[in-house]
Amino acid sequence: MTDTNHDEARVPQYELPPLLQLADGSPVRDAAMWTQQRRPQLLALFAQQVYGQTPVQTMPLHVETLERTMLPGGAERRQLRILIGDGAHALNLLLWLPRERPAPTFLGLNFNGNHSTHADPAILQPAGAHAARGANASRWSVTRILERGYALATLWSGELFPDRIDGRADSVQGLFAAPEAGDGAAWGAVATWAWGLSRALDALLQEEVCGPVALIGHSRLGKTALWAAARDERFALVVSNNSGCCGAALSRRRFGETVAAINTRFPHWFCRNFHAYNEREDSLPLDQHMLLALIAPRPLYVASATEDLWADPRGEFLAAVQADPAWRLFGQEGLPVREQPAPDAPVTGTIGYHLRSGGHDVTAWDWERYLDFADAELR
Repeated sequence: MTDTNHDEARVPQYELPPLLQLADGSPVRDAAMWTQQRRPQLLALFAQQVYGQTPVQTMPLHVETLERTMLPGGAERRQLRILIGDGAHALNLLLWLPRERPAPTFLGLNFNGNHSTHADPAILQPAGAHAARGANASRWSVTRILERGYALATLWSGELFPDRIDGRADSVQGLFAAPEAGDGAAWGAVATWAWGLSRALDALLQEEVCGPVALIGHSRLGKTALWAAARDERFALVVSNNSGCCGAALSRRRFGETVAAINTRFPHWFCRNFHAYNEREDSLPLDQHMLLALIAPRPLYVASATEDLWADPRGEFLAAVQADPAWRLFGQEGLPVREQPAPDAPVTGTIGYHLRSGGHDVTAWDWERYLDFADAELR
């Protein structure tokens, strides 16, 4: 595997595959051609070559309310259990609601269990989740989100697919037929997590207290949020926070984490077909600007951090620039700039972007930008 590059001068010359061109070479001229022809082509390419094919089999879903607690100021916390496949697999969904309802809702997976997102001792700690209670609370700005009139829902990614190489055996994939031997397009962990986000959306849509649902993800779960929203157009808005390689960053730049690095360290995240592109990024029939474009014409926010070179902040911005033409097909502004903005100076069209000072994290400052964006796009 090649050495990690954090030097912009060492980024190789590259040519991105054309976004607005059909597989037969015909140009995409309008939104109808995008929706009916180009978009399905790109979804199929990403499923076959990167994330894997998600089974189309429908699973029964039943939602139980485990707890409802009224909070000061009229807010409320609910803990829901989503039973999948006649109860064969359970997901725990933590839902915070503001006083005024129905409320637009942010939904995101968490890394370490619902109990890690807030210090409240009543929040259930799932088996196998060993993080300290409230360990990741700084990433979830619960009080501020409620003050701004939004609901917040989260569930643990580990209940869908434990984040380890042998995680499939304990994952929700067990509800589906096992992939055939040699199936290089069998779905990996990221696609499984994305499938779970759609099931959480199913549950939220049953709750009359929830308005339009915005999807947010950080790091590997930012990759997941983008793929989930690409596949499921019911998500009204998408936030990619420091999602990097195979998220918002262009793979062909080979800056920070590369295709070979991610497939070597996390071989269970993507389908086996994707491993054929290790150190062969120019052979990919797609790049991540195409994934971002699959969100169009819905609002998309891409966020980077100055010290998060592993996630290639410039590559994330350039992908948003190159995705912009998909929004233009729908008569929308897309991204209003072509030069990467200075740190801590967000820019917003229907695509928003900022480069926050600091490292790989989700901060209160980030959340304020996402809430501002949602105010403009959802309310």
